[in-house]
Formats: sequence, C-alpha cells, structure tokens
Amino acid sequence: MSRIGKHPVNIPEKVEVTIKDGLVTVKGAKGTLTHKLNSNVVVTMEGKSITVAPKDESAEARSQWGTARTLVNNMVVGVSTGFVKSLEFTGVGYKAAVNGQMLNLSLGYSHPIDFPLPAGITAKVTKNQIDIEGSNKELVGQVAAKVRSFREPEPYKGKGVKYTTETIIRKAGKAGGKGK
Repeated sequence: MSRIGKHPVNIPEKVEVTIKDGLVTVKGAKGTLTHKLNSNVVVTMEGKSITVAPKDESAEARSQWGTARTLVNNMVVGVSTGFVKSLEFTGVGYKAAVNGQMLNLSLGYSHPIDFPLPAGITAKVTKNQIDIEGSNKELVGQVAAKVRSFREPEPYKGKGVKYTTETIIRKAGKAGGKGK
C-alpha cells in the first residue's frame, strides 16, 4: 500500500481541475499545467479533493500510485503558490543579471554566459543570489540544475554556483612546506 497515495489532494480556492481520460489539467493564478498520468492509476474528483487509486492490484499499478498522487499535488501547488529554487554564487568578479527572459552570468570564464529562460520561468537576482521561480516543479529544478552546472562549486575555495541549502565540504589545500 502506498502511504502517500492514500491521502487526497485538496484543491484550494481559485484553482480549477479538469480530469478527462487520464489527462489532468489544473488552472490557477500562476498558470495552467497539464499532465497525462500513467494508465495504471485512476484519478477521481470529489468536491474539493482529488483521489488517486491503482487500477488493479498489480505491482505496476501500485508502484505508480504514489507517484501519480505527487504529480497531481505538485501541479495544484504550482498553479496556486508556485515553486522557488535559490542559487548562490561565490567568486571574485562573479555577476548575474536578468534582461527579460535572458539570464546573463559572468562566472570567471573568458566569455559571459547568456542563458535563455524557458516559458513560465522567471529569475530574480539580488546581490549574490539567484531565485528561479515557476509553477512547474520539474522545470524549475531543471533550470536551477542547468545554471548550477555552468560553474559547480569547488571544494578548495568554495567558488562557484550552489544551492542555498547545499553544504560544500571544504578540503585543506597543500600541506605547508616540507618537513625535516
């Protein structure tokens, strides 16, 4: 039995949910999200809650049950409140700026990096922090991972781009001098 799948997804005010042939569409203040769920789960809407159940007692259906419920919950939360991933950059001369849907990064390379933000994603830069916001949790995480990959944090000086919740384990440098 799925512990996550048992819980119903509550629908907040001002959020519309449409379920048709396994296709779930959620509309809210932050946009519209659509997802085609696995055919091994059944999604039903009762009042202001959505329940997900396995189609039968097969192992495949039970394995998709909790995943389907989490995907539906992420869509509901995304269109109502949205998701944010925060990145922090550290290094001499490292800069970031947002121009429309373009994130401009200077990360110590000989050239600036211009990263186009996908539709539905916005970025905000304050001092040495980049906040990536959007209604699609998967896309927000993917964009944050891509920005981090431009200059991953290194363990000696801690320079690079890291998540604000991430801890970089620092290494000691070379041993000082030769001992006799």
